[in-house]
Amino acid sequence: MRYDIVIIGGAIVGSSIAYYLREEGFSGSIALIERDPQFAHAATTLSMASIRQQFSIPENIRLSQFTLKLFRRLKETFGTDADIGFREGGYLILAGETGLPILKANHDAQVAEGADIVLEDAGQLTRRFPWLSSEGISAGAYGRSGEGWFDAHAMLTLFRKALRDKQIDFITASVTGIVRDGNRVTSVSLDNGQTLEAGIVVNAAGPNAGKVAALAGLALPVEPRKRNVFVFEAREKYADMPLLVDPSGIYVRPEGSVYLTGGAEPEEGDGPADPADFEVDWPLFEEAIWPVLATRIPAFEAIKATRAWAGHYDYNTLDQNAVIGPHPEVGNFIFANGFSGHGLQQAPAVGKALAEFLVHGGYRTIDCSAFGYERVAEGRAFRELNVI
Repeated sequence: MRYDIVIIGGAIVGSSIAYYLREEGFSGSIALIERDPQFAHAATTLSMASIRQQFSIPENIRLSQFTLKLFRRLKETFGTDADIGFREGGYLILAGETGLPILKANHDAQVAEGADIVLEDAGQLTRRFPWLSSEGISAGAYGRSGEGWFDAHAMLTLFRKALRDKQIDFITASVTGIVRDGNRVTSVSLDNGQTLEAGIVVNAAGPNAGKVAALAGLALPVEPRKRNVFVFEAREKYADMPLLVDPSGIYVRPEGSVYLTGGAEPEEGDGPADPADFEVDWPLFEEAIWPVLATRIPAFEAIKATRAWAGHYDYNTLDQNAVIGPHPEVGNFIFANGFSGHGLQQAPAVGKALAEFLVHGGYRTIDCSAFGYERVAEGRAFRELNVI
């Protein structure tokens, strides 16, 4: 079988690329390959499903702003019953004295891009949020609008349903090989015995992206990193709580009548995850998370963890930033990888950008050239400082 475009990875990034290819008028054949059609272990569905504009570089802010605009016109785009449960609760990113210069620099970049983020000192924050302890806090950046959380499954379902009438071939398989002829990839081999000839191959394989690139003989510094999310109950209910990020990196947000928390994985020893390891690291809650929550929100001294899950995300070891666009030498191999925890919120923007690139020969709506593979080849980091 031959396809004009073969997309490896059918979760939110791959589905967004396929969707926007058709929206941009691409009429050629498209195959969307997904090894886990129930998305039981997908980074998309195991994420915290949040969106923010609080990044350190303008390009990341713009990607999320595109998705925010899509959220605002969801029903016009996908139909009147489209709903992803978007709750615009905001982010509150806290900093101590040592982190204050970076927080201020990030805030300057966000305001320059039109984001509705306010920078407040400890006194202002505790007046705004009386339940918050300002111990060890110098300031915090709070998103008054344009930030919050949503239902990842619902968002993915919207895109997958929209593809059903767009002549996309859905293929359930794992990719086992990619054949190159000089500076072009020519075909993709699958574990079901099929070989797909390909005009263009798009790597949207999430945490598996580094291995997929290696099949084509290309180096990509992206690996799966395991992250745990814990659900807990507390007597106190704070309807005004944003997604709060402590200077320690531990975060917490409300989810209906319960709370979600995580971010306790230590930097030391944080390496590639076993692709089969989705076991929850329960000691992280008792030993690392609970003490921080009890300090930051005194009412959380009395809480009870009820359940948890572990997922993998596609961590770019070079600079924790996405790699987007063609390989400079193997020009028909396209990257959409390494989002390092913010892929779900940026996927529609990347889908739009790459569709424009492939159909029109260049970026139009959002310039993603800063995310190009060239920096990987040169070992030149384009670092995102606000990784959660």
